[in-house]
Amino acid sequence: MEQEFAREQRWNNLAAEYQAMLYRVAFANMHNRADAEDVVQEAFLRYMKDEKPIVSREHEKAWLIRTTIHICMDILKSSWHRRTVPLTDSLAQSKEVYLPYQLKDDKALEAVLKLPVHYRNPLYLFYYEDYSIQEIAGVLNEKEGTIKTRLRRGREEVRKILTERSLGDL
Repeated sequence: MEQEFAREQRWNNLAAEYQAMLYRVAFANMHNRADAEDVVQEAFLRYMKDEKPIVSREHEKAWLIRTTIHICMDILKSSWHRRTVPLTDSLAQSKEVYLPYQLKDDKALEAVLKLPVHYRNPLYLFYYEDYSIQEIAGVLNEKEGTIKTRLRRGREEVRKILTERSLGDL
């Protein structure tokens, strides 16, 4: 019984530490609050079910981020998700898009959220979660060169989106 209490306390501490960060990662991919909450819950459930020992805090954090991103990708490519229409306005129709726990007037973040997932995740992890290129490569299971290329191309796409928006405002 004591062991069960200790395990539950560890899970509570884990959720308190990583919940906001995982929610931002999930929201950046899902563009929907309810889906992002479901993804974070599923990531924590998978962590609890997976009784493998975690080597370090960095490994634990990377595992949770990687699992969150994989769950998002699984949902987004499912036939159910492709055939459903949300009840609320979609991200494309919304003028003000922001991640919870972030600044509301962050035009760069809005542009990042519009990018394809292979640019969006590295850019988000690099600029908004302060991950290094090496850490992103580890989390996404990609080579460092691939991450550098995606960061560069993603920045170019963000620049295009922001310049198009500023020209449209004139």
